[in-house]
Amino acid sequence: MYGSPSPFASGLNRANAMYAQVGVQTSVQEASPHRLVALLFEGLVEAMGQAILAIEVKNTAVKNRALMRAVRILDEGLKAALNMESGVIARDLNNLYAYMCLRLTQANLNSDISAIEECQRLVKPIREAWLEIGDQVKSGAAGV
Repeated sequence: MYGSPSPFASGLNRANAMYAQVGVQTSVQEASPHRLVALLFEGLVEAMGQAILAIEVKNTAVKNRALMRAVRILDEGLKAALNMESGVIARDLNNLYAYMCLRLTQANLNSDISAIEECQRLVKPIREAWLEIGDQVKSGAAGV
């Protein structure tokens, strides 16, 4: 879907895109649950960055695709991964992700870079904390 090479790409570009897609699929298949969420954060940050660049160069199609991808990552990935029975943090993250979906949809409708930047600021500390937890898991310090 999003990773599909363009039918208009040259043969070499298409081969490179397909090779990258295989690499992503392998990475996902071999990833721990923690790493999968980290990959979602990476994809979200990347999509928001692409959207900003697309707005700056007035490329509506790329902006639309990037922001739709960001919303899907939030809604179908990060929100879906939450265990809502685990307490207030999960509920707060669910509400934050819903707010970010709204802001990114507004950004898409209005080509609003400031709304995307707001979402980047909101997700940055969560992503950093998630990556820090991963470092603790690797070193065996988790569960303290």
